[in-house]
Amino acid sequence: MVTRFPAPGTRVVVRYQLPDGRATDALGELISIDVDLVVVDGKRGVERIPRAAVIAAKAVPPPPEPRRRTGTA
Repeated sequence: MVTRFPAPGTRVVVRYQLPDGRATDALGELISIDVDLVVVDGKRGVERIPRAAVIAAKAVPPPPEPRRRTGTA
């Protein structure tokens, strides 16, 4: 179980275990953390993750800037 999390408002990736035993990631802004729940707002929407299911969590840099198209079509 992860004991330390980045501060709310930080962009994070949170790896957690699904009920069937597989692991998945939530990538987005860390909204809140409490004793039972970690809340991440990402591209898939707001994910409410049971804290006991969290395997790892870390801050990540902002997403890259969109690439500009070059050349002619």
